[in-house]
Amino acid sequence: MPEPDGAVRIVIADDHEMVRRGLVATLADVQGWTVVAQADNGRDAAQLVATHRPDIAILDLSMPELNGLDATRRILAARPETRVLILTAHESEQLVREVLAAGARGYVLKSDAGRILVRAVEALLEGQTFFTSKVARLVLEGYLRTAGAEAQVAAQTLSVREREIVQLLAEGASNKDVARALGISVKTAETHRGNIMRKMQFASLSDLVKYAVRNKIIEI
Repeated sequence: MPEPDGAVRIVIADDHEMVRRGLVATLADVQGWTVVAQADNGRDAAQLVATHRPDIAILDLSMPELNGLDATRRILAARPETRVLILTAHESEQLVREVLAAGARGYVLKSDAGRILVRAVEALLEGQTFFTSKVARLVLEGYLRTAGAEAQVAAQTLSVREREIVQLLAEGASNKDVARALGISVKTAETHRGNIMRKMQFASLSDLVKYAVRNKIIEI
């Protein structure tokens, strides 16, 4: 995802100037990372991502004009290559579900940002998901509560190749990434993905990620 010269481009959106300053200061310590634009609302954030085409967009969940979830949907609809990291002061299993459903790949509490923001961005750049430890615990507990006999039976229906593809998709890989990793055509990768979604009755990528976590295909 980064530019060929190794530079990582980042857009930040938060309606509090002091928060933005703190984020910029934290990210500036990493060589090769550049904050190319800042916004104080979700609508401007989506426009800046379209203009600057960053590798990473760091969005506050609660912003005027367009909240972080809707901004994420708009950003990824126009530029799916950008990885979105959500920042929030709230920890909630339901919020995490909504963040994943919107397509964001990370969820970090603002109280932890100064300590783990760089690690979170690194994870997203590597195609992984990232959650603050408190949030990860909430997610895992929720997934374990909802994992029943049907999920266990369904787990037996995936072929080895399909499990490979589920893992890649859950880790944030695109159809092109899957094709390249497995040495197949993009069309074949798309066909596998569609078959998996139908077979497992996944309504969204969020459902696929939940399944992968419950069945220990990936760890968060």
